[in-house]
Amino acid sequence: MSTSKSFSNEASERYARALFELASENSEMDKIENNLNDFLSIYNSSVEFKNFIKNPTQTIENQFNVINVISKKLGFAKNLKNFLCLLVKKRRIFFVYKIVQNFLMLCSKKRGEVKASLVSSKNLSQDELNDISADFSKSMGSTIKFDYSVDESLIGGLKIQLGSFMIDTSIKNKLKKYEQLMIEN
Repeated sequence: MSTSKSFSNEASERYARALFELASENSEMDKIENNLNDFLSIYNSSVEFKNFIKNPTQTIENQFNVINVISKKLGFAKNLKNFLCLLVKKRRIFFVYKIVQNFLMLCSKKRGEVKASLVSSKNLSQDELNDISADFSKSMGSTIKFDYSVDESLIGGLKIQLGSFMIDTSIKNKLKKYEQLMIEN
């Protein structure tokens, strides 16, 4: 029998929900969310740290020491530090990336935000991103939060994906359509 969710996904969702409820009960939602965003930026920017977290041969003592140092340097909430130490103790720290992603998704849902992907052909200013987000939020009736990236191969224009809804105004896409028309004729 096959299930649609793997053990790691299920466990990550449960741990994320537990942290979410703990943060909510202690009115630390904003602090823990900010702390986890800081944690993610370190995790994503440091190959050594990522390898350290994913390495199952690390001793629990080493992992505790690293969590304590990071928690102190970044000013983590006590409950978050204790939660990360629990993950180390239970040998679940290698799930931390999925847990953090699930936690941040729960925070977004609570605020009524909808995640969408925005890819542009050039770097957009924060004002331009805010304008696009405001326009979409108004038309969709929910706050839209974009995962933004730049893809110069689009040549010009934007690609926006919200669930299964896709808007592609890129020149690359238009050229591809013209090419397809020429091949068919």
